[in-house]
Amino acid sequence: MPLKRASRGRTKGGKGSSGTVQCTNCGQTVPKDKAKKVTSRLNLVEHTLAKELRAQGAYIASPTVLKWYCISCAIHFKILKIRSEDNRRKRGKLR
Repeated sequence: MPLKRASRGRTKGGKGSSGTVQCTNCGQTVPKDKAKKVTSRLNLVEHTLAKELRAQGAYIASPTVLKWYCISCAIHFKILKIRSEDNRRKRGKLR
């Protein structure tokens, strides 16, 4: 049977089994190498107030938030785009 993707949708390589993570949105358990990792920064202070505080020399921490998405949620939130059959096996910029 032909393969749809050369990697079978994973970045595992030959390292055996990988750990699992839960999807941030739906809670599905997904292999860590198949899930899509999204990091974003969380602004704790409003933009105008942060601008004034930085002008006075204050340091404003902005923690990073790590989210894992399953493939179906990543497509739904437009983190991934569905590629044509010709472009599926090509590497490079996927978004």
